[in-house]
Amino acid sequence: MNNKEKIIAGVIGDPISHSLSPCLHGYWLSKYNINGEYKAFHVTSAELPSFIKSLNEKSIAGINVTVPHKEDVLKLVDKVDEKARKIGAVNTVYFEKGKMIGSNTDGIGFLTHLKQTTKRWKAENGPVVIIGAGGAARAVLVSLLDDGVPEVRLTNRTKERAENLKKEIDYKRIHIIDWEAREDALDGAALVVNVTTLGMTGQRPLELSLDNLPKSASVYDIVYSPLETELLKNARNRGNETIDGLGMLLHQAAPGFKKLFGVDPNVDQGLRDHILRALS
Repeated sequence: MNNKEKIIAGVIGDPISHSLSPCLHGYWLSKYNINGEYKAFHVTSAELPSFIKSLNEKSIAGINVTVPHKEDVLKLVDKVDEKARKIGAVNTVYFEKGKMIGSNTDGIGFLTHLKQTTKRWKAENGPVVIIGAGGAARAVLVSLLDDGVPEVRLTNRTKERAENLKKEIDYKRIHIIDWEAREDALDGAALVVNVTTLGMTGQRPLELSLDNLPKSASVYDIVYSPLETELLKNARNRGNETIDGLGMLLHQAAPGFKKLFGVDPNVDQGLRDHILRALS
């Protein structure tokens, strides 16, 4: 253990007991022999403004932010970086020259994991189908569009939510697809991304026939419990490349850890195994 002053950081949410962040960051704190502690803070929406304001008083170096606070924190920090502004949500708060900065690493985590894992996909390969228009969809959409995908076909059970997301992000390359036509949208797609909770343990399955999807397409599901959802299983069985959601969780944490603790951590098999043990 080094002799520097102990760094305290953590994650806030409501609920928060399910969060894997303390386990994840704890692994890196131990691996890199950092004099630090990473805590889970249960913070309600009513408590959020005062908690954010008191970070300095509590000697907290920074925090990660999970549901339902990602959008509300935007209004509570001194400055919002470009990624968080584009996505419209904050998942990391840290201090720089005395100012409280709001950042978002979800899109970086998604794209880094996608590019490290895929053997087939490149942005220029063709259209991307995104299923869902919730908080995670914003980060995935912005990261893919910034990377140069030619077209995004966005479908959501509530069409209005998808249309609002298109207006907020303001990209001409987003095309809204009716939920009933979601399977038709797979025709010619290079990548399919499920950003809903459908298929997650305890949730309803995602009903989606892949018959129209080219065999060359990659299928990504941000769900990581179970690690192989029905969507991924069906895709793998027909020969599509599949990517599970655990990598996004791990990779989005890495840039936040660097901001909070000053070390750029490695996302390796040891970390993945550590989190899989925590999930089992």
